[in-house]
Amino acid sequence: MTNLKYTPEEPIAAIATALAPSALGIVRCSGKNSIELLSKVFSRPKALLEAQGNTIVYGWIQKAENGKRKTESFESGTNVNESCESDTDTLSTFHFPLSTRIDEVLVSVFRAPKSFTGEDMVEISCHGGVHVVQTVYNLLLNSGFRAAEKGEFTFRAYINGKADLTKAEAVREIIDSKTDASQSRAAGRLAGNLYETIDGVKKHIVDTLAAIEVEIEYPEDEETIADSFDSTELKKAESILEELASSWKSEKIYQDGARVVLCGRTNAGKSSLFNALLKEDRAIVSDIEGTTRDFIESWIDFAGIPARLFDTAGLRETSDVIEAVGVERTRDLSEEADLILYLVDSKSGLNDEDKAFIEEHISQTCSKIPIILVWNKCDVEDYRVKPDNDKFGVLDDCMTGNQNVSLPDLIRQSVPQVRISAKKGIGLGELSESVRSALSVSGTSERNSTGLGSERQKISVEKALESVRHALALSEDYALDAVVQDLEDSLDALGEVTGDVTPDDVLGSIFSHFCVGK
Repeated sequence: MTNLKYTPEEPIAAIATALAPSALGIVRCSGKNSIELLSKVFSRPKALLEAQGNTIVYGWIQKAENGKRKTESFESGTNVNESCESDTDTLSTFHFPLSTRIDEVLVSVFRAPKSFTGEDMVEISCHGGVHVVQTVYNLLLNSGFRAAEKGEFTFRAYINGKADLTKAEAVREIIDSKTDASQSRAAGRLAGNLYETIDGVKKHIVDTLAAIEVEIEYPEDEETIADSFDSTELKKAESILEELASSWKSEKIYQDGARVVLCGRTNAGKSSLFNALLKEDRAIVSDIEGTTRDFIESWIDFAGIPARLFDTAGLRETSDVIEAVGVERTRDLSEEADLILYLVDSKSGLNDEDKAFIEEHISQTCSKIPIILVWNKCDVEDYRVKPDNDKFGVLDDCMTGNQNVSLPDLIRQSVPQVRISAKKGIGLGELSESVRSALSVSGTSERNSTGLGSERQKISVEKALESVRHALALSEDYALDAVVQDLEDSLDALGEVTGDVTPDDVLGSIFSHFCVGK
């Protein structure tokens, strides 16, 4: 592990909760002699040293004065002087100065190997004041602990066999999750569903490899692999790997979120929809055209998909210099979006500028950014759709600016449409489902669904898939020996996913993205 700064077993400490005023703060410690080191600044050293794993000890974190540790007897309610070398709680009527006390705490004790890291661990639950938490932490550093590096606790869990790399990466995913669905998917990987799937694939490959090895060791003649190779198990592995590789597209959206941009002419209702989706008044809503002159954004949950939603300036020609800058920024955002929600006032309908914008973003010459046509203000009295109209069909005069015409063929065939009322909250559920569909994300968010959790995992799975496919392609014309290397390469690639075969620089990259204390 020469590329890593981590030193296994060395006692480490870190603040595991955010440094902000709160009810509780947690300082966690792990490593050899971590319990003994903590006992030197704990008011009940004997109780702590004798505590069983998975138990909690009550006491005080306190400073030592002149080489003496202040120890309190909870049976008598009195205080005593005790040398740091003593291992017993002493009863006495001697009262030590209150200034030596730092905080009243609960210490959770975990004994190796039954702990998160697989080492002896303690977690100090103190009051959540920023100064209190930092004081406790600094006292530990002065008592023999080293400051933990980013992700060092999870790294120790990995090297001590408490978690494979898929579970270790899932820890970070849960911390970073932004919706219930993204948290649930990460929790599935933390529970081991990805590891179990990879393990199952490896078994299919190993069974095939074992059969080939038998043919090599005990050949009955010089038959080629075409005469003796059973590809059944390998085809099962190929199918599972294909599904895993394709899962990253959806999983990446759940992890990173999508950029969803509200576009449309002035007064189409973009700010009203922005507020309705956020369920708070973030954007200024006014009947005056050009109210929004710059974009604002916020994270939002679209049917489980985390998204950065942008409310933008209305698209129109304007002589106002400031508004013109806002319109230009709207166009820039639309070009970088993962999805555009184009709003149209269902009363005034589409005009030539609307049609030109939509056609530009779905044309063959552009990047084909998905776009949803959102008909707003469908609660107005004269809003209506012809009975024979389908989702992409002809709209009547109230939605086409008093022109009884069809939508352009390109728009009608390529753009899903949703009818809503941002003012009354009508159709927002259908809009969320349309967003999910437009982003090509599967509707399932079950905890036991298996998907990849990182780009690193995707690359390794694709390498394994390529090797399996190559082995199948060789099966018709080549000798048994020619396939063995491909199968061994596929096993190595899958070992990189779980951490069975992983270079040090990869480990350093993975754990450096964790927060300190995890």
